[in-house]
Amino acid sequence: MKLTECIKTRRSIRRYKGDSIDHSIIDSVVSSASYSPSWKNTQITRYIAVEDQSLLREIADKHTPNYNSDIIRQAPLLIAVTFIKGRCGYERDGSFATKKEDRWQMFDVGIACHSFCLAAWDKGLGTVIMGVFDEDGITELLDLPEDQELAALIAVGYPDIDPEAPKRKSVDQLLQYR
Repeated sequence: MKLTECIKTRRSIRRYKGDSIDHSIIDSVVSSASYSPSWKNTQITRYIAVEDQSLLREIADKHTPNYNSDIIRQAPLLIAVTFIKGRCGYERDGSFATKKEDRWQMFDVGIACHSFCLAAWDKGLGTVIMGVFDEDGITELLDLPEDQELAALIAVGYPDIDPEAPKRKSVDQLLQYR
């Protein structure tokens, strides 16, 4: 699939077929996403693939609102996207490089999430990025190391729907030249 086609046809998928996903496909998706740019090439993004049905049910039932738990309950795979804390936005002496301070870490994870979703779509997998969840509960459940923080959840599976593209703003609305 060509890049522009991949960008223009990828959708947030909220309904999946029950088919399991071969680990080699997820490995390939993460390998592609690893090329995402990051602050001073810190490569802080990490992925936890949750496919155990009891863990998926617990995340859905106890740690996400209904609109996300409904998605998680029927997705064959959930990716918990984490990042290594305290590496982005800093100079070597420990000072912040910009007024954004350490907020660069979410920028880097966002780029990596988008790359992950595009690489998954290229392999025929649908995804949806979710940001509303009980961060502390899932962090504890997945036993994240102290140096990592949960940034997002991505449901992954073979799409059981084919949604239309939502209306897009025109270039004139999005772009200014000065």
